[in-house]
Amino acid sequence: MPTLPTLSESAIADLLIPYIPAPPASLYSQLSQYLDLLLKWNARTNLTAIRDPEEIVRRHFGESLFAAQHLGSPETLLDLGSGAGFPGLPIALLHPAIQVTLAESQNKKATFLREAVRTLSLRNIEVWAARVETMPSTRRFHTVTLRAVDNMAAAIAAAAPRATHQLLLLTGTPPPLPPDFTPEPSIPIPNTQVSILLRATRP
Repeated sequence: MPTLPTLSESAIADLLIPYIPAPPASLYSQLSQYLDLLLKWNARTNLTAIRDPEEIVRRHFGESLFAAQHLGSPETLLDLGSGAGFPGLPIALLHPAIQVTLAESQNKKATFLREAVRTLSLRNIEVWAARVETMPSTRRFHTVTLRAVDNMAAAIAAAAPRATHQLLLLTGTPPPLPPDFTPEPSIPIPNTQVSILLRATRP
C-alpha cells in the first residue's frame, strides 16, 4: 500500500490561520491525529470526496472551526448528517465543555466516527448511528448544525424540532427556514466564493 500523504502540525496551523485566530496549541495535535485517521479510512472507503490533505484541512477542519466561533454558549449540540464528523467533531475539539451528538445514519461513516472518538479520547461526544427521526422525541439540543447534507430542506425539517435555541447552517444559497426561527445576517466563510455561515435563532 502506498504511503499516505500527511501534514505536520505546523503546516496544519498555517492552513487554519484564515479560519481561527490563536486556537489552543493542543488542537493541532488532535487535528493531526484526526487527519491521519481520516486519510487512512478514506483510502479504502469513501468518507469524503476531498482527497488532498491540505484541502481537507481548509474545507473540513477550517470551515468547521470557523463555525465553532459563532455558536454562542450552547451546552448541547447536535450535528445532523455528520458524515466524517463535520462540523461537529472539530467543534467538540475546540469546545470540550459542549456535549456533542454526531448523528450519522450510514454505517461505515458512523463506524469511522466511533473510531475517531476513541482515538482522540473524546468524552464529550456521542455517536447516534441512525436517522435523527428515530431519536426519542424528548431528545432536544440547544444548537443543531447542518453542513453539506443531501437535501437541506428535509434536513432543516428534521432539525428544527430538535433545536431549542438555534440552527447553524454551513451552506451556499440561504434556504427557507421554519417561521419560528429568525435568521441573522449571513457570514461569508473564508477562502470560498459562495459558502456562508447562517445562524437562525428561536425567540
